[in-house]
Amino acid sequence: MNIQIYKSNQEAAVAAGEYINSYVRNNPKAVLGLATGSTPLPLYAKMVKACKNGLDYSGVTTFNLDEYVGLPIDQEQSYRAFMNKNLFSHLNIDINNTFVPDGMAQDLEAQCAEYEERIKAAGGIDIQVLGIGSNGHIGFNEPPAPFDSRTSVIDLTEQTISDNARFFESAADVPKRAISMGVGTILDARACILLSFGTGKAKALKGAIEESPDVMNPASALQNHPNITFYVDEASASYLTKQHKT
Repeated sequence: MNIQIYKSNQEAAVAAGEYINSYVRNNPKAVLGLATGSTPLPLYAKMVKACKNGLDYSGVTTFNLDEYVGLPIDQEQSYRAFMNKNLFSHLNIDINNTFVPDGMAQDLEAQCAEYEERIKAAGGIDIQVLGIGSNGHIGFNEPPAPFDSRTSVIDLTEQTISDNARFFESAADVPKRAISMGVGTILDARACILLSFGTGKAKALKGAIEESPDVMNPASALQNHPNITFYVDEASASYLTKQHKT
């Protein structure tokens, strides 16, 4: 595991963005796995800035980790709307090559299977961007999350609903289910980068890095990945031992 600790979340996200931009520069047909939420926003800003300065994203394909079930894509809290607003509309990317699970699909299980097939047809994911939940979830893989799980419909925990309530008028408005890539799907990516910011993620991050892999902390599965880099700020790294802070 490669653990990069920065003074601020902005510095960490910028470094992660530079890594992705460099990869795209050398691999114009890159396949990227993307995440939503406030954590990757400064990373996406770095990607947008690079594109405006001439970096070509027209050949890139993207797959998002997850999407709420039952939330129309034109509703601002949907992850498709989030990605269009914060990234895709600012890149010279073909919108038809940006994939987000369809949480409005009539047959959700078929949608999950189709998503897995789309990823395979694209040749797999080169770099998967991840955040980490306060309970250790990656994507919406809530504990206990089998490390071999594939894209599926997941019931969200009360903790996750509470954490995400800030994006809605109230916790009652947060969808109770989501489609998410499975942990196994995530581990199939050739490289993973995980961003973790703030003291609220510190305990989950410590478990992911320093404790034995455990389905109760899904992010700990990344210990088994051959190419994983953590981009974290000092606040999120506050529980790590000195060994991992040097």
